[in-house]
Amino acid sequence: MLLKRLALLFALLAPALGAHANHIFIPMDNSQKECLKAYGLCYWALSKQIEIDWLLNYKGGSFACEAQPALENELNVRGITFQTISEAQYTSILQQIADPSANMDVMKLEKVPKIAVYTPKGKQPWDDAVTMVLTYAEIPYDKIYDDEVLSGVLPKYDWLHLHHEDFTGEYGKFYASYRYAPWYQQQVREAEAAAKRNNFKKVSTMKAAEAVKMQEFIAGGGFMFAMCSATDSYDIALAGLGIDMAAEMYDGDPADPAAQSKLNFNRTLAFQNFQLRTNPFEYEYSNIDMQPGERGLYEQNDYFQLFT
Repeated sequence: MLLKRLALLFALLAPALGAHANHIFIPMDNSQKECLKAYGLCYWALSKQIEIDWLLNYKGGSFACEAQPALENELNVRGITFQTISEAQYTSILQQIADPSANMDVMKLEKVPKIAVYTPKGKQPWDDAVTMVLTYAEIPYDKIYDDEVLSGVLPKYDWLHLHHEDFTGEYGKFYASYRYAPWYQQQVREAEAAAKRNNFKKVSTMKAAEAVKMQEFIAGGGFMFAMCSATDSYDIALAGLGIDMAAEMYDGDPADPAAQSKLNFNRTLAFQNFQLRTNPFEYEYSNIDMQPGERGLYEQNDYFQLFT
């Protein structure tokens, strides 16, 4: 009888106890000793079905979740800065974020994403900052490249990351400076072999086909993040589908002199009305890429706001 009464008492008190549960708060401002490890910890937590609150714009985009012994142990093992705070303290943080003038928000993370990084198999770790960061953060990912994309693997993933890639088939436009460098020549050989292996006559047409596959991936709900040369060369490839934009040293025949007038900007994701840089010796694809001096924007005056 006593056990039954205790069980009933616990059942009645459980909601109240839960309402006062402690929270783990992971700051992401300058007080955080291991920012990258903190992202990896959140990935780990999601893989264990632990929901995470991402506090956008609050102390560097901090994270929070209900306190659990396993989570605290993992935080300590990885050397991540964190605090255990009360329910009242966390409620106060949420109230600050909810203030319309605060320019902050809360995003609940519930699902662990499957990540692919578009990178050549032979690239050294120090050549690819993305894979270095993910490895250090202990976030699992797959490396995929030409063969995998063309074979249709993208729907298996939630997130695709592009880095130093050239979807125009001009090998990064490094010809002028590096055409005699062994690494450049090896890159050309590998790309041409991949094109032949996948039944394309040119690297440029193979890369354009991959750009289309990625666009289909996005249309199907996938997330893609492009940086560096992937950003502009991707949209250039989409706008120039079926157009020879590569000079003779890149694909064996001259570029179409009317390529600019034939671009179809209805196909692009982000950029329109750009001008191609057709000089094969110039290290630039188009006028999409802007240097700080060209725009007059530097770290001191280049600001933007979220949620306004």
